Amino acid sequence: MVNLSDKAAENLALVREKKPLIHNITNFVVMNYTANALLAMGASPVMAHARNEVEDMVSFAGALVLNIGTLTDEWIESMIKAGIKASAQGTPIILDPVGSGATPLRTNSARRIIDQSNISVIRGNASEILSLRHEESKTKGVDSLHSVDEAADTARILAEELQTTLAITGPVDLVTDGRRIVRVSNGDPLMGFVTGTGCTATTVIGAFLAVDEDPLRAAATALAFFGLAGETAGKAATAPGSFMIQMQDALYNISPTELREGCKIEET
Repeated sequence: MVNLSDKAAENLALVREKKPLIHNITNFVVMNYTANALLAMGASPVMAHARNEVEDMVSFAGALVLNIGTLTDEWIESMIKAGIKASAQGTPIILDPVGSGATPLRTNSARRIIDQSNISVIRGNASEILSLRHEESKTKGVDSLHSVDEAADTARILAEELQTTLAITGPVDLVTDGRRIVRVSNGDPLMGFVTGTGCTATTVIGAFLAVDEDPLRAAATALAFFGLAGETAGKAATAPGSFMIQMQDALYNISPTELREGCKIEET
């Protein structure tokens, strides 16, 4: 496998050079923050969810981000429509199944999107990922009741069955495509006190997917970058409010060289 620390630096440099357009159909809670995160890191965000324009919008996007955090029936139909178009033209798609397992609407919607689109990466917490396979897995809101390690074996099997890459985020992130497993240890405890941190990680992966054709590599290096931004923000912040602002600054300021040196990626 390519050295992932070197690849992380390369991917960040490519995002800043190419400024890929990332089409987000995401939730109201995080829309502004995730758009600013993409701008800060060097990508170009667009937040478009109307059914009569999603096909046009995704046709010139570098990646499609689908997030079911504040889902409605109409938004799910827009996601599926955009997903089908992106799949047909080979545009990478990342799905964030927010709260999957908490209600039938969320779980079934996530599964519909997966069934009808060619998903490159699914990013969620352990419970959300487990819910895509096990009916008995239930989440408490969007918090995870399971550890990353508890979901590891299931994630590997599920990744093979779905022919996708799964990124399970937690204190140590796990990324697997069914054959390879990568763990990412970058991060800061304050990341758990800012709403939308996971959603922002998803859209950062989307930006890296736009410049790296290997979904596992893109997801792992993106999570290392985002986690390092959290570490950097944690050194300057005293509480969640200042941390949120410092995260945006870190996404802007971290250089490819700093990312290479600060990556905590383990291939197993």
